Amino acid sequence: MNVEKISNTENISEGEILIGRVHGTKKNFWVKISGSKSKIQIKRKNISGEQLRTWRKDKILVAIKILSAKKLIGEIVSTVDDSKISALIIKHGVVEKFPANVKKAASKIEYKPSEYEISQRIDRRNLEIVTIDGEDAKDLDDGVFAEKMDGGYFLGVYIADVSHYVKNNSVLDKEAFERGTSIYPVDRVVPMLPIELSNGICSLNPGVNRLAMACEMILDLSGKVTSYQIFPTVIKVFRRLSYTQVNKFFDGETSELEDCATNLKNLLEVYNLRKKIRTERGAIDFEIPELKITLNKKDIPIKITKKIRGIGEKIIEECMLAANETVAEHTVKNLIPSLYRVHENPDAEKVENFNRLLGRFGLHIPISIEREIQPLQYQKVLEKIKETPAGKVISGLALRTMQQARYSSKNLGHFGLAAQFYTHFTSPIRRYPDLIVHRMLKATREEIPKLANKLDEIARQSSERERRAVEIEREALDLKCVEFMKGFLLQKFDAVICNVTNFGFFVELENGAGGLVPVASINDDYYNFMENEFALIGKHKGRIFQIGDKVRVQLVRADLNLRQLSFELVEGVTDDELIFEV
Repeated sequence: MNVEKISNTENISEGEILIGRVHGTKKNFWVKISGSKSKIQIKRKNISGEQLRTWRKDKILVAIKILSAKKLIGEIVSTVDDSKISALIIKHGVVEKFPANVKKAASKIEYKPSEYEISQRIDRRNLEIVTIDGEDAKDLDDGVFAEKMDGGYFLGVYIADVSHYVKNNSVLDKEAFERGTSIYPVDRVVPMLPIELSNGICSLNPGVNRLAMACEMILDLSGKVTSYQIFPTVIKVFRRLSYTQVNKFFDGETSELEDCATNLKNLLEVYNLRKKIRTERGAIDFEIPELKITLNKKDIPIKITKKIRGIGEKIIEECMLAANETVAEHTVKNLIPSLYRVHENPDAEKVENFNRLLGRFGLHIPISIEREIQPLQYQKVLEKIKETPAGKVISGLALRTMQQARYSSKNLGHFGLAAQFYTHFTSPIRRYPDLIVHRMLKATREEIPKLANKLDEIARQSSERERRAVEIEREALDLKCVEFMKGFLLQKFDAVICNVTNFGFFVELENGAGGLVPVASINDDYYNFMENEFALIGKHKGRIFQIGDKVRVQLVRADLNLRQLSFELVEGVTDDELIFEV
């Protein structure tokens, strides 16, 4: 069989990574691509015939990178376990394992800070700094400490000094640049840095000396930052807390945090002041819950819930926002080249379309003659929408009118936060731009020009890598959601219509799972899609399906390959026939 003569009928591109199994004879081997008729001839490079025969015999999945789309020739880059999440990670061009030279470099990193380095830094080991993270988190980027002062508050935000260990243009730095970010699919972590750094020397683990970058702020009684210092420091985290612990503490459900109660109460006061400042200037808080999928030890989904941010999560978020804004303003006003997290104004045309939907509720987002939109006006409308039955759905649609946040070497402001200055400073273990911001803050005058020349390329690459990570995480979530819901085929649910199209409407269940009700499956009338009304309207009976309507549906299909659920509308269903909790 001459594989080279098979034509490329499936728009396969050079550089694309595909998944399949090895087939072939003694000398001629190819990969049959999963879910496709395509067969890719294997370029034999550092892979023996014996190895290929073993993979063929054991039916091992492999990832093959296309070298020639015309001739359908590729090079095997790795094997893949049978997990569909592993396959989708590789499909996006991500290799989980670190190269040998990166592992070697990581193994040589010191396991504790040297006494010399500690002596060169401002010492903050006397402060009872706490970290607050999820229970399973191992890459602890940030610690916080707050104290009341005459006329205000002291707020210290302490971030892992990754730039001390990952030097510019080193093997570790090049790999971190290539990865751009850690990725968090539902069943694993694909870290930006090797575990020796991410979970080891860089992680702000309790009770041990750690190098950090400090952003210490003095706040007045209104919460406004009146002065600040940014500097390298050494810290020793007092306690590692979880969001659950902190939320229970503030709910009065536990007394086990009494040794850090003063710090936590001060942090709560700072949170309330900073939150008020952001709200008054127009910061938008969508409060759209994320899905959380619980897996058993075999990675099988056993529960779907919605993540609800408690006060612990909100305190940390507010402290990080304060530090990010302070560092961004510092770099701008001191003419230090840096990276910024920018979020430009929404597209006026998208907002006009959204206004048509808002008109049903008597609401409108003003657009100026210059086609500009003010965050505060956006915020006021969304606050009113939250009070309507369709509030959650409309808030989700509002998010789609927004531009995508990205990285830039120019400070363009952040619309969603209503912030004039904004950067990412607080997560250098898992985000490459934060590492670069640290590097620029510590750079000498001689180093700055050379480092600054790379900023545009880093911004572009980091934005692309972030989008890739988000896509992988979303696809993994969708996959496990469908896998879980497969156990509820033909069951009936209450749902809310969250979007309407000419081919049907999308619904969301109480647990956050959702899918399409095809218009072709609704047999009581012929339905026209009224785009201006965001509705399907029956031609003869006038029945209307529109965003925010409650409906009852039956799950009729759960497609793991497409990662999609399909539903049908059901009539005359009693409450006793419904599944209320899944």
